[in-house]
Amino acid sequence: MKTRIAIFLLAAFCAAFSCNPPVQPEPVPEEGAVKVYTTNTSGLRFQESSVALEAAEKSDFSVLLTGETLQTVEGFGFAITQASCFNLLRMPEADRKQFLTEMFSREKGLGSSLIRVCIGGSDFSLDEFTWCDKQGLDNFAVHPLDEQYLFPILDEIFAINPKVKIIASPWSCPKWMKMDDNGRTPFDSWTSGRLNPVCYQEYANYFALWIREMEKRGYPIYAITLQNEPLNRGNSMSLYMSWEEQRDFLRDAVGPALAAAGLKTKVLLFDHNYNFDNIASQVNYPLHILEDPAAAKYAAGTAWHNYGGSVSTLDRVHEQFPDKDIFFTEASIGTWNYNYERCLIDDFREIFLGTLSRWGKGVTYWNLMLDDKRSPYRPGGCSTCYGGVTISSSTYSYGSIDRSSQYYQVAHCSKVLDPGAVRLGTKGYTNRGLTYQWYRNPDGSYGVLLLNENAVEAKVVFTTDRHSVTCKVPPMAIQSVRWKE
Repeated sequence: MKTRIAIFLLAAFCAAFSCNPPVQPEPVPEEGAVKVYTTNTSGLRFQESSVALEAAEKSDFSVLLTGETLQTVEGFGFAITQASCFNLLRMPEADRKQFLTEMFSREKGLGSSLIRVCIGGSDFSLDEFTWCDKQGLDNFAVHPLDEQYLFPILDEIFAINPKVKIIASPWSCPKWMKMDDNGRTPFDSWTSGRLNPVCYQEYANYFALWIREMEKRGYPIYAITLQNEPLNRGNSMSLYMSWEEQRDFLRDAVGPALAAAGLKTKVLLFDHNYNFDNIASQVNYPLHILEDPAAAKYAAGTAWHNYGGSVSTLDRVHEQFPDKDIFFTEASIGTWNYNYERCLIDDFREIFLGTLSRWGKGVTYWNLMLDDKRSPYRPGGCSTCYGGVTISSSTYSYGSIDRSSQYYQVAHCSKVLDPGAVRLGTKGYTNRGLTYQWYRNPDGSYGVLLLNENAVEAKVVFTTDRHSVTCKVPPMAIQSVRWKE
């Protein structure tokens, strides 16, 4: 009875004095909650700072979310070539651990989460080889050079970041599977030649055996390409493979072989240049394959290099096959093209923002590490390439590492975009010379990539329903930003 009287009196009081439940105040924006990373052409190198998470307020500089969700991103990184492993293993153990932690740790470093690995040798290995150099798959076995160099480094990387994804590519099939262009004569060379159709099934089974062995050792293979640069007849190791040949090889052999083995590894087509090496019969190489439904069902997407042509090629790829993934898998810097300031801006625009704005899911550059002699490399391979980082061949110390523009581009993207980040649709403020992209990470945090190509500072404000984040990007700079509401 007393309880009922109390409730009655409270109701009467509220009726008389217009009681309302107490208003919950908006959370006070946290000072320094927004992490900002900046690299420019005037000396800033991945400089970390923080700004306040402000109360939401729209202005002329505001960028808003449209509610549209676009592609999911898998990650960014470098190729772990045998040359890179050779140099890494020359480092003192503590120095190597420090560098690999810097590259791959999500908590203590950049969080690089996508790497490329060679299936067998390449122009940056210590020899030309496959895992079956003697005829017959009965002779398939792990090659000693991978046992000595690749596996120890992969072990250390996966111990630091078990969620790293691998894209793997062969530079050549075993030589005993090669024929000449006429299809009548065996081709006993690592350079050029074509895959003999008689060997399609054996080579497909080779892929399945390689993937199985790698996974058994703790290195899950996210995706493979069927041939690195299939239109390149040069290099120390190579194999010419037309789109017709790749279509038939995938449709009739590789696709069924991986399915029969129960493997979930994705297959990415092409793995070569935007301009199709100016070979008229090979223009739109992967699109021709995807036009064949029997082949397309085994292809997850396409892979691209930029040694010729324009990233705009990807517009047609997504337009015609929007359900297929797009990855950028190789670009290099070297004596022929490297200028830090120019490459920092141009490559971030074209390779990173250019690929991602066209529904790309990830970017890998070529060698992670070479020494100051650009070594080791194979005769007939690239003697003028630089690594993502360069290490002194006299000390192999952590302190001697020189980080290139490629390193900082991978750093900016990896630090603020986790695997599984989703690109978001935006509207609002734009300015010539200013490019930005907005993402939501799996943990609910936001990541933003920005590029300012102007000679003056650029201001832009990213605004949600709850908060605003003001970014001030220095002239000629890339910037990445991360916050959680």
